[in-house]
Amino acid sequence: MAVGGFTSEAGRVRFMAAHDEAMAELPEPTATTDVETSFGTVRTYRFGSADAGPPLVLLPGTASSTPVWADNLPSLVRIGRPVVTIDLLGEPGLSVQTRPIAGPADQARWLGETFDGLGLSVAHLLGLSFGGSSAVNLALHRPDLVASLSLLDPPNTFGRIGAKVVLASLGVTLPLPGPVKRASLRWIAGGAEADDFAVGRMISVGMREYRRALPHPKYPTDDQLRSITVPTLVVIAGRSIIHAPVRAAARARLLPNATVELWPDASHALNGEFPERVAERVAALVGTA
Repeated sequence: MAVGGFTSEAGRVRFMAAHDEAMAELPEPTATTDVETSFGTVRTYRFGSADAGPPLVLLPGTASSTPVWADNLPSLVRIGRPVVTIDLLGEPGLSVQTRPIAGPADQARWLGETFDGLGLSVAHLLGLSFGGSSAVNLALHRPDLVASLSLLDPPNTFGRIGAKVVLASLGVTLPLPGPVKRASLRWIAGGAEADDFAVGRMISVGMREYRRALPHPKYPTDDQLRSITVPTLVVIAGRSIIHAPVRAAARARLLPNATVELWPDASHALNGEFPERVAERVAALVGTA
């Protein structure tokens, strides 16, 4: 098995320029830490208060990294807990994968080792898209680390990914004309023009210049979902294209301690569309968990 990485040094340089532009829109982190794990070096950032109980740990979606939370960090920091962002291994960002990640157990292992390296014994997880799938996977393999889950339209978790999404992803990553790539990314993002904002430009460059080598997230069984007992918020985007929203929301109710919300006006990019609403819901959850 291969490991993820940039396809060329020129591509890495192009990504870093887009990444730095997007990072400039974030608040200044209070700490930046690289954690060594069995599968590579994981880049993390801390924002807000240093001593206010278990932190809120943010996991981004595929082809993105910490800057994807630019619109969310100001309101999430106001919740009063430390906020930690993690660049996922095997995705375009500042984490560096050095060993193949073979499946769900490996995904949970490197994330658990990241917690250990940061001195975290437990945390509240907020996952966007595939970050939500990663959060659920950690809850299944290392429930001791998870105080609560906030899941924003996670794919292949409550509903299976459709063939159209796979084709659109190929339209971004394959060597196709620029207009085709932009149209595919716009469709995945619910109509947003990637080149119109810094985070979108970073994601677009990352999808072109970075070669992913990650296993497809394993679809949880009904019994596995029922085994997750921590307080959980599930937000399903009503205009999501990654699964059938109504059916996904219905299956999310298998979680025994979950608040499930279907936002009819939201696309898969709901964190940027409704940052204050997201923070309000997360604050209500972590205040009682």
